[in-house]
Amino acid sequence: MTTSNGLTYKDSGVDIDAGNALVDAIKPLAKATTRTGVTGGLGGFGALFDLKAAGYNDPVLVSCTDGVGTKLKVAFLADKHDTVGIDLVAMSVNDLVVQGAEPLLFLDYFATGKLAVDKATDVVAGIAEGCKQAGCALIGGETAEMPGMYADGEYDLAGFAVGAAERGELLDGSTVAEGDVILGLASSGVHSNGYSLVRKVVDRAGLGYADDAPFAPGKKVGEALLEPTKIYVKSCLAAHKAGLVKAFAHITGGGLTENVPRVLPENLTAVFDANGWEFLPIFKWLSKEGGIPSVEMARTFNCGIGMCVVVPADKADEAEALLREHGETVSQIGVIGPRAGDGPQVIIKNMGVAWEK
Repeated sequence: MTTSNGLTYKDSGVDIDAGNALVDAIKPLAKATTRTGVTGGLGGFGALFDLKAAGYNDPVLVSCTDGVGTKLKVAFLADKHDTVGIDLVAMSVNDLVVQGAEPLLFLDYFATGKLAVDKATDVVAGIAEGCKQAGCALIGGETAEMPGMYADGEYDLAGFAVGAAERGELLDGSTVAEGDVILGLASSGVHSNGYSLVRKVVDRAGLGYADDAPFAPGKKVGEALLEPTKIYVKSCLAAHKAGLVKAFAHITGGGLTENVPRVLPENLTAVFDANGWEFLPIFKWLSKEGGIPSVEMARTFNCGIGMCVVVPADKADEAEALLREHGETVSQIGVIGPRAGDGPQVIIKNMGVAWEK
């Protein structure tokens, strides 16, 4: 029985009907990402994946999790939500491919104070697009409506990717040697790191997110800054399967100076020449407008290189050609040299000359 003053879950701020409407809206989006190995669909208590059906004989599973960071604040301020899902997928699947693993499945966590079905559907549509680009299945997820936890109109995202590689095909950087060449794959922009500093520079410049972007003609500030992270999975897997790669480094938080050492033996140093690739207009603007020194740029942003690929010198041209065939903009940006004692494992030459023009 009910009484006239009885409460419902909706009275507390949680709308079960809105949650069900979102599930109905995203089912076809998830279905469009299905791939060999997926068993079942959305709606169960867990998601299933058959590694044998996917063609693996002796697989090792590799898993990653990440978010989008304060790039979400730009999405809120610009009221544009259809690309941050691509970022969410990219941040995990690009880390998977660094290990030599193929992304197989992806799960997302979407949390908000009050569920706006249209906005949430835009976000999940971006996640599905990212999964298509990576060749993995959006196999499940969680939507949490938590009144009082988030400001009106805001939400948070987390993503979880699982991939696999045959036991003998994992990459760990242990074979990297002096004389190897570093190829750089161009980024699409800022990707998903450093946005706390980006937003501070935007504020210092007195810009709104609906203003014209001084670093991207024809675009608004919010639109330009929401350019999604590039997904490198298919091109990098092709180069790896061709036996051309010794190591990958995904250039995320920490920039070039902190990510590349993660795949180098202790006795080696990556020596980059900043004249070897394009320092994108967004980074030139951030550096100049924010008065950010080159060294700080290199440890905060990707600076135009989203993925580093370490290859043997005698295979560099072949690897570059293959990566270009898969749509990448590729530059030979450095070499592996000996490390001087306990000196730095990353040296970037000509930063001031190349980046402060």
